[in-house]
Amino acid sequence: MPNEPSETTPPGAPARRVTMQRQGPILVDGPVEVELEDGTTVSSDRFRVALCTCRRSRRYPWCDTSHRKRV
Repeated sequence: MPNEPSETTPPGAPARRVTMQRQGPILVDGPVEVELEDGTTVSSDRFRVALCTCRRSRRYPWCDTSHRKRV
């Protein structure tokens, strides 16, 4: 259930903010660890990261703005 605490979340830990954008990346307050489909883990210690949702990024899973239309 979305409102139940996670088994991996320490008690009293602040919630992570995730910002959804209709035609852009998912913004996550960092630092973060991302587990990829193949089981590998990548991490970033930045204060906010942009996760690619279109899979066009050359730096996947990090967004490099490849989703923007080129004119």
